[in-house]
Amino acid sequence: MSKILVIEDEAAIRRVLVKILSEENSKYQVEEAEDGLAGIEKIKKEDYDLILCDIKMPKMDGVEVLEAVKKIKPEIPMVMISGHGDLDTAVNTMRLGAFDYISKPPDLNRLLNTVRNALDRKELVIENKILKKKVSKKYEMIGESDAISQIKEIIDKVAPTDARVLITGPNGTGKELVAHWLHQKSQRSKGPMIEVNCAAIPSELIESELFGHVKGAFTSANKDRAGKFEAANGGTIFLDEIGDMSLSAQAKVLRALQESRIQRVGSDKDIKVDVRVVAATNKDLKKEIEDGKFREDLYHRLAVILVKVPALNERREDIPLLISHFSKKIAEEQGTAQKSFSEKAIKLLQEYDWTGNIRELRNVVERLLILGEKEVSEKDVKLFASK
Repeated sequence: MSKILVIEDEAAIRRVLVKILSEENSKYQVEEAEDGLAGIEKIKKEDYDLILCDIKMPKMDGVEVLEAVKKIKPEIPMVMISGHGDLDTAVNTMRLGAFDYISKPPDLNRLLNTVRNALDRKELVIENKILKKKVSKKYEMIGESDAISQIKEIIDKVAPTDARVLITGPNGTGKELVAHWLHQKSQRSKGPMIEVNCAAIPSELIESELFGHVKGAFTSANKDRAGKFEAANGGTIFLDEIGDMSLSAQAKVLRALQESRIQRVGSDKDIKVDVRVVAATNKDLKKEIEDGKFREDLYHRLAVILVKVPALNERREDIPLLISHFSKKIAEEQGTAQKSFSEKAIKLLQEYDWTGNIRELRNVVERLLILGEKEVSEKDVKLFASK
């Protein structure tokens, strides 16, 4: 049942609104408040699916109520009720976050359509939040080893800041998980998280990919195009495999970090960007600096916080937890029953040399779930998980 609050100081209009909504749909539970202050008190104590609020009221007007609700319960849609002289204010309230407005005296069809649309929007917001939680599980960090516990502690301390982070470690260790956790636990979590694999983009295209280009900047530049830094504005950009970036692109990234400004390829116009930069590499950047392949000044700009992700061979005690996690996840993805692993099978897997790290372990677990018995045994591991 949808719970609706009507905030209106004119008793006659308030009664009409309550009557229309209550009689039109038995699934609407409608409550009322005679002014803004009374409405706010109710909102603090109760959960509502929709608020209808008059604009001109004594004690606290509708704009003040809207601003207060957006602070305490921003997910509740608000429909403003405007008199003839309040139309400009009503339009302005939509810029402040109101869902819509209706005029006095309320037109029956307009009122009911607006209410239905606002309630549908609330359900969509809730579904999106649930989906976001499901998506965040994709980047769950599994493990209780000292190394993983230490990384989680660093993330909790660093994430709320805008400090740049450089994540190092071998391929397949989960460096991207650290980057996503830093974003999701930051003040920028509502903003975009843009990933760029610097190793996968040809050197002649990396600058255009990062900073965009203007029409005619090069042969195939048929129109203006924004780059990844602009797309990440207000959020986080994750520069994966930054050790593979060309020196010319490194120079432009350095300028972006120093000045919070970028220029599209082929343009001399500065574009201001508000972006947190998280980078990752499997290379020894200090060695790359010695060889003249990486800028030392860029390294120091990026490495405000260093996070080293250990190889799986360095955290073997986490392997049982990872096997259980992957077994459940793969079973859900494939719509099959989850299989268990015998103690001997797990012990044998803990003894393997995991050169491909967590990525390799996941592949082996999937293979064993498909080819192994109902309970994956030591024999299955020897048959199907051999190197």
